[in-house]
Formats: sequence, structure tokens, C-alpha cells
Amino acid sequence: MRRMSWFNITSLTLGFAFLYLPMLILIIFSFNESKLVTVWAGFSTKWYGELLSNGAFLDAAWVTLKVAFLSSTLATVLGTMAAIVMVRSGRFAGRTLFSGMIYAPMVMPEVITGLSLLLLFISLNVDRGVMTIVLAHTTFSMCYVSVVVSSRLVSFDQSLEEAALDLGCSPFQAFRLVTLPIIAPAVISGWLLAFTLSLDDLVIASFTAGPSATTLPMKIWSSVRLGVSPEINALSTLMILIVTVGVVGASLINKRNVVRQRREEAAAAKLA
Repeated sequence: MRRMSWFNITSLTLGFAFLYLPMLILIIFSFNESKLVTVWAGFSTKWYGELLSNGAFLDAAWVTLKVAFLSSTLATVLGTMAAIVMVRSGRFAGRTLFSGMIYAPMVMPEVITGLSLLLLFISLNVDRGVMTIVLAHTTFSMCYVSVVVSSRLVSFDQSLEEAALDLGCSPFQAFRLVTLPIIAPAVISGWLLAFTLSLDDLVIASFTAGPSATTLPMKIWSSVRLGVSPEINALSTLMILIVTVGVVGASLINKRNVVRQRREEAAAAKLA
């Protein structure tokens, strides 16, 4: 095994410090007794209690989760359908325009996307609120789902579907019973990616949200403009904790599945 040089170790250490040291400082100061976030005055968890009793942040968090769930679900359905058309339909009239319209939000600046959707909703006389944010997030996250699912469909063996059709399945049954379970990891990955993009979005939501709908990034941004409060540190720490638990849990599940698959392959090899 090749030994790491001091240069590589130093570069790796500085890189991780640059990425994670600010998060560590934020977590430490979320337990600060003082209201001044840069002055340490002792250990306290009161700001977590203040956060949990802050109705504005809780309402914004609920709106964010609702928007993320609805938009990611719609984006997954539409993105999967678009991926099937792009991979299975071959060349057809308007294919270039169709693919360009799907992938345009991926390279389009979010300011332009948000402004164009705002003008669309105003011209249609649509009241801005939760549903307009859902439609906006579906628009720009659908392309990411389409890319993820397309990469899986390209390597899909269509003879499996043909066998199901020969055995009497309808096209819909073949898709539901054969194709969908095989591409399910890609579909789930696309849903999670769309969910994450919706949770993180600030620019597009700022354009398409109304006075009755405020997402958590919008609430954090408006609060930070007046100065960073300890409640923001507590909220950020909880978000980091949730993400960390999710990543560690997903890694453990994946590792367990790999170990189980290897055991099954070893058992099958012994029987053979």
C-alpha cells in the first residue's frame, strides 16, 4: 500500500478543516449562554428551547417540508416519464427541442428561472403561495430526476420487459412489475435529490412565494440580514444533526446490504 506523503496529509487536513471547522464552531456557539453569538458566556441549551417555541420558524419549517415533499414527488413522476421518452422513443420530431426544454433549468441561472415564473404567475393572475412554490421547484428539479433515471434506463435490459409481455402482461403491468422495481434505486435517488434541492432553494422560492408562504431558507435569510441570532445557530445545528444521522444511517444500510449480498453469493456458490 502506498504511503501518504506529508504534503498529501497536510492538504487533506487543511481541506477538511476548511469544510468542517466553520460547522464545528457553529455547533459550539449554539450552546452559548450569551445572546451575542461571538462572545462565549457559558454552556446553555436555552436557545434550543427558544427555537422550539418560535412559531415563525416552526411554520416555515412545515411549509418547507410540505413544498419539498410535493415538488419532489411531482418532479419524480414527470422526470421518470421524460427519461423513458428520451431513452425508449428513439428519434422523433421535436426531440432536440424536447430534450433542450427538459435540461434547460439545469443550466439556467436561478434568478432567470424565478423571474420568468413570477411573470408567468402574474400574467395568469395566479395567487402566489405554497402551490406556486411547488410548481416552481418541480420545474427546476425535474431535469435532475430525468438525468438520474435516464442513466439507469440506458443500461436496462429490455428483454426482461419483452419476456413479461410474452407471458401475458400488459405494457403497464410489465412496467409496474418488471421495469419499475429494477430502476427503483434511480427513482428513489432522483426523489431524494429533488427533495434536497427544494429544501435548499432560496432564490426561486423568493420570487414565487406569496405573503402567506415563507420557506425556512427565506426565514433564515431574512433573520440573518438583521444579525445572526443564537436561534439560527441552534437551527443550523439541528439541520446538521439530521443530515449526519441520515448519511450515517444510509451508509450502514448500504453496508449491511452489501454484506448480505456477499453472503448469499457465497451460499449460492457452495450449493453450485
